[in-house]
Amino acid sequence: MSQRPHVHLDGRWLLAAFLLLATAIYWPGLSGGWLFDDYPNIVDNHGVQPDDASIPSLVNVALSSPASEFKRPLASLSFAANYLLAGLDPYWMKLTNLVIHLLNGVLVFLLARRLLEPLPSSLSDTAHPPSPETMRQIDLTAALVAAGWLLLPINLTSVLYVVQRMESMANLFVLLGLLGYVTGRRRMLANPRSPAALLLCAGSIIFATAIGSLAKETAVMLPLYAAVIDGMLFGFRTEQKIDWRVIGLFLLVLVLPAVLGLAWLLPGLLQPAAWTTRDFTLYTRLLSESRIVIDYVGWTLWPTPAGLSFYHDDFVASTGLISPWTTLASLFALAGLLALLAWLRRHYPLVALGIALFLAGQLLTATILPLELVYEHRNYFASFGLLLAVVPALTAMTTPSAARARFRSLRRALLAVLLAWWGVQTTATAYAWGDNLRLAQMLAERAPASPRAQYELGRTYIIYSRNDPTSPYTRLAYAPLERAAALPGSSILPQQALIFMNARMNLPLQDQWWDSMIAKLRSRPTGVQDDSSLSVLAHCARDGQCDLPQERMLAAFDAAMTHPDPSPRLLATYAEYAWSVVGDRSQGQRLMEQTVNADPKEPAYRITLIRMLIALGHRDEAARQLKQLEQLDFGGRLGRSLHELQLQLSPG
Repeated sequence: MSQRPHVHLDGRWLLAAFLLLATAIYWPGLSGGWLFDDYPNIVDNHGVQPDDASIPSLVNVALSSPASEFKRPLASLSFAANYLLAGLDPYWMKLTNLVIHLLNGVLVFLLARRLLEPLPSSLSDTAHPPSPETMRQIDLTAALVAAGWLLLPINLTSVLYVVQRMESMANLFVLLGLLGYVTGRRRMLANPRSPAALLLCAGSIIFATAIGSLAKETAVMLPLYAAVIDGMLFGFRTEQKIDWRVIGLFLLVLVLPAVLGLAWLLPGLLQPAAWTTRDFTLYTRLLSESRIVIDYVGWTLWPTPAGLSFYHDDFVASTGLISPWTTLASLFALAGLLALLAWLRRHYPLVALGIALFLAGQLLTATILPLELVYEHRNYFASFGLLLAVVPALTAMTTPSAARARFRSLRRALLAVLLAWWGVQTTATAYAWGDNLRLAQMLAERAPASPRAQYELGRTYIIYSRNDPTSPYTRLAYAPLERAAALPGSSILPQQALIFMNARMNLPLQDQWWDSMIAKLRSRPTGVQDDSSLSVLAHCARDGQCDLPQERMLAAFDAAMTHPDPSPRLLATYAEYAWSVVGDRSQGQRLMEQTVNADPKEPAYRITLIRMLIALGHRDEAARQLKQLEQLDFGGRLGRSLHELQLQLSPG
């Protein structure tokens, strides 16, 4: 009786199947709309909505991002490309994000395969190349790592949250750079005298970091990731001894930039002024992030709807080692992981590498920078580290050969359960992202104590009401907005939405909305959301769409201005309101001059000031400001505005 031939599963076909599955899971979410930071960065940012693809227009696009002082030009140019091809349609922008995610999934597969391959003989006791069966197992394990990464719910916001293309695009180059570096190092081990291999290592780090940083600054972590990989797998060695060429490379691309960066950043970060817009200090941030990093582990490996709530402004910062007690417990857990790394590196190097990459992925966003405390998309690369630690262990790739047969079925069953759980959670969440109201309701349910989640639900009801006071959505909007306004730590967004909604519908404005908004503005320096809220109300009044009492608006602006160093956006909003609505042109000019002094490199503010000066007849001062504006005309991006202003200043 003939024996049935054994069918081998090919890792590349498995990867292809999971790429198709990820596409199917995410597809319903592509029909959703804009959310949160999409508005200031894309929808309301006319800089990424050019009229054409001319050089001046593209230069203006590259310098238009409000998300960072480094402008992230590559991401902005990609948004502009979407706009030129399909207009301001979130579907095509989300589809582009999905394509980037799938490409990254392929790179995760290739990088994992490179990391799983046995080392060349110069660092290994094995002089023989791996057998076909070993390579098949490596391909399968790498495909499962990529499959898990593609399906992880914690990575969803880097796909369906349009603005986080910045994150996924930056990591496209991080993964390319690491793939090139590991390939170069393996060539150095196989042929230590090859200068091309060392050049591949150096070029992969330098060029991928430089290009990726044009999408988002997180790409600067690439040299650290490469150093972690080298230290854990190669030990910075070639031919069984320390390779000083590799050490020199990391001194140049990692240590020197890190020292210079810290010298530049630390003096400012140690000043209390750096933290005035946050409800935490440097000390309490570091304590809080210990808890958050441990939360990220759980949210990655066993995510729950309550954990992945998108809005995390309800997170209560730690105020001491035992306030709450989980702070000290988290610090001990992190210390334990670090202490384990040396032992793990000797016995389970891939597990050690995965943990080290995860922790390295937190160093930029979970330490000293005064960023918001929690965001899921910060784990887009770090989640790869956790999967590298877990998936090969469950497929027995990192298990000693004598123990591989034990619990094999249990390990495989656990991996299948994890993949299924990740797929189910991502499917449910992606489906909710496919409809704005469905998403807002889901996020408000997941995070009942989040002011942002409750505000977004109320704002979505307002949009669905179409400014009709008889709409059932109008009645539904009040409860979540008033709930958001009352939650601790909330901005003035809920009050602004309530005032805006009733003003647009010619309904009465309640005094308590104004009183609570003004009290919040007086109690603390304004943040981005507060500035945006005042801008919305001011523009609505200027355009004649909202009948807002001037005394209340002026009281709100004056309350916001009581704090030192008001933001340029707040100053500009107040200037335009004083000029256009109140009719106090001298105050408008004075405030716009303050705006220009606060942010002299932003051309929009100076253009507005020049127009004010021309209207007031101050032509000499307008001409002086115009000359300074000309110095900001990089690549002809301001050509049209300059021409218009020059015509207005010309005699006759």
